[in-house]
Amino acid sequence: MAKFLVVLDVDSTLIENEAIELLAAHAGSEPEVAEITTRAMNGELDFAASLRARVSTLAGLPESVFAECARDIRVTLGAEEMIAAVTAAGGNVAAVSGGFHELLDPLSRRLGLSYARANRLEILDGKLTGVVSGPVIDAQAKADALREWAEHSGTPLAATIAVGDGANDLLMMKAAALSVGITAKPIVRANADVHIDSRDLSAILPLIGLRG
Repeated sequence: MAKFLVVLDVDSTLIENEAIELLAAHAGSEPEVAEITTRAMNGELDFAASLRARVSTLAGLPESVFAECARDIRVTLGAEEMIAAVTAAGGNVAAVSGGFHELLDPLSRRLGLSYARANRLEILDGKLTGVVSGPVIDAQAKADALREWAEHSGTPLAATIAVGDGANDLLMMKAAALSVGITAKPIVRANADVHIDSRDLSAILPLIGLRG
């Protein structure tokens, strides 16, 4: 039996939320941020530029906002079942996000993910500066992460699955052997090998022979 590597987008894929919108709600900028997010995920805006624009609205938020937002994160139905089944079969499940390590890391530990990667937010004197720290996790970075984790885990690319919902996931999906969209934007529906119309990540399991 093949040992799979499943790489998941996070916002609106592994979780029901958009992390940037959770943070923006505390900054009073949620409507503006939500509009930019939608346009970016539809492929209408450059992701890195759109991320920086959205993050700039978070300047001044206290570092404690991460714990508050973490409580509001809702894991997508079927995620834990899928992770358990892939792991039990000797595979790995990873998450790569255009969101933020500060929210992804605790979630990754709780769900037992093998790998996780996301953007980092600059913090100075206990407050967000409104700046992304380090390189932006964009579409190319997501594809690079899938290849890197496949090599590290000894998984052939022929046994990799990429799951996402937005334009920022397309290069990662192209790099994988099987691309799966989940209630995705039209641009992803048009390009994914398979599309799941329900919000249930356990629907991936029959696609890779781990459930009848």
